[in-house]
Amino acid sequence: MNDCLQELAAKQAITEAIYRYCRGYDRMDADLALSVWHAGGTVAYGNRYDGPAADYIGPSWEYRRGLSGFSHQVGNILIALRGDRAASESYVTASLQFPPKDGIIVEDVWRGRYLDRWSRRDGRWGIDHRLFVADSYAQTSYPAERLDPSFLALSRTDRDDPSYALFAELES
Repeated sequence: MNDCLQELAAKQAITEAIYRYCRGYDRMDADLALSVWHAGGTVAYGNRYDGPAADYIGPSWEYRRGLSGFSHQVGNILIALRGDRAASESYVTASLQFPPKDGIIVEDVWRGRYLDRWSRRDGRWGIDHRLFVADSYAQTSYPAERLDPSFLALSRTDRDDPSYALFAELES
């Protein structure tokens, strides 16, 4: 039973790292987003980028600063373990919302999968390489008047987001 508990603990640690990446990305918290990689970890996004994960964050942040909203969700996470190595497949949906133009909001929705190679070093699971596989893309648009800005008033793309205060309550 001990082996089973160790396997479950490893899978939970990897799953939470995948979730932390999405949280870090959506809050534009580079330290949190990069915390899921080991030093020197790499990422490949088709023909758009292939290289160190740490070098991907800067240009990606610049792009997101021009957006009015974005959100990443992951699910259907499958993890295979072998000793201190693991592989995972996570389905991801990324929504990118552009500022209104001529009274219209445009939203890009990407669906795909993160294929991650992991290793455990010094007791910590981290990504060695991520391959993003795009499965579908859709673009929608709607009148800006349909979006009530007051409904989004609490959401932040920094550490002022209320989620940071929530978790900080448990740290004190």
